[in-house]
Amino acid sequence: MGPRWCMNYDSGNYEWIDEYGYSLDRGEFVYNYDHGEFDDDDDDYDDDDD
Repeated sequence: MGPRWCMNYDSGNYEWIDEYGYSLDRGEFVYNYDHGEFDDDDDDYDDDDD
């Protein structure tokens, strides 16, 4: 999975952030960002467990 265009709540800007929380725009790890972009992908795999 590649980086996603996510809201960084600390900066108030959208940034390219990977699944580990690394902001490609800032060149550092960020912690307060919209994880929902990545959580949606995890739900797709849960459907196969039923």
